[in-house]
Amino acid sequence: MSKLKKNVLNIAFLLLLLALTLWLIFRDQDLTPILETLQNVPAGYIAIGLVLVVLYVCGESVIIKYLLHAVKKKAPLINCIRYSFVGFFFSCITPSATGGQPAQIYYMKKQKIDIPTATIILMLVTIEYKFVLVFIGLGLAIFGQGLVQTLTFEAQFYLYLGLGLNVFCVTFMSFLVFLPDTAKYLITKGFLLLQKLHIMKNKNNRMQRLEASMEHYKRASAFLKENKLVILNTTIITFVQRILLFLVTYVVYRSFGLHSISAVTITLLQAAISVSVDMLPLPGGMGISERLFLQIFGPIFGSTALSLSGMLMSRGISYYMLIIISAVITCITHVTVTNATAGSVKRKKDS
Repeated sequence: MSKLKKNVLNIAFLLLLLALTLWLIFRDQDLTPILETLQNVPAGYIAIGLVLVVLYVCGESVIIKYLLHAVKKKAPLINCIRYSFVGFFFSCITPSATGGQPAQIYYMKKQKIDIPTATIILMLVTIEYKFVLVFIGLGLAIFGQGLVQTLTFEAQFYLYLGLGLNVFCVTFMSFLVFLPDTAKYLITKGFLLLQKLHIMKNKNNRMQRLEASMEHYKRASAFLKENKLVILNTTIITFVQRILLFLVTYVVYRSFGLHSISAVTITLLQAAISVSVDMLPLPGGMGISERLFLQIFGPIFGSTALSLSGMLMSRGISYYMLIIISAVITCITHVTVTNATAGSVKRKKDS
């Protein structure tokens, strides 16, 4: 299956999932008060929300540029911004966000950043992203039990499930990075054992690809040891980046004239949703994110109309609008980068 056809199918699945989600949520609802509530929202709050989500994506751009600079690779910030929006778009339209990094690597390679370097940089970005999410989730689970206990049983279940999956993911990635030789030995032996048991076959050079992947982790380990301050700084930026996205819900809350709940509480509750859905095999956690939002923020927003309006605005700004913005920037990136590459090849042939 071609990449274009696969992407079209992913977008079609996304739209189908969106339609199903909206139908399930609004099938028994009176839309009149919801539309009236949304019409009365000051445009300034929507603008603030959009600025926050754009800064969220650009935060990753700063991290990518910082890490590239650490390995003596030059890349204009505008290019790094493009990589981040491309990554967000493809992460949103693929299950478990599997398409983001391959797309970023593709365009980074087009702009003279070699694949091993791009892979290590994006691997570090992922590790920091997961680490910050786990840090916030563990902090909420350990020190925020008073807040956690106010959640429904279903919301608590998804919170602990998501936290457990993220902890496992971070632990496994840390094992690969900090003990790369041991990890390579164990994973290689495990793969050979599965072959002997006829559970897995060495199709499409799986062993070679596995060894190449382990080599990336080994290089990442060396980078971490040599650039501890860089990793600390980019982890702090990642933390700020995540908070900017979580703050969108507080902006939405204030846009309805509500003010009794603090920004910290609403930010932590939104973080709980992100921890819950991050590892689920759904594009952007679609469906379950909306359900958890209504369960968690229903009592805070008060009426059904406000809760549904808040969900539409929060998800609309932080996810759906950002998909549209990312799609536009991805198309521009594809056209400009492809044309620039083609022009470069043509000039070489002419010379």
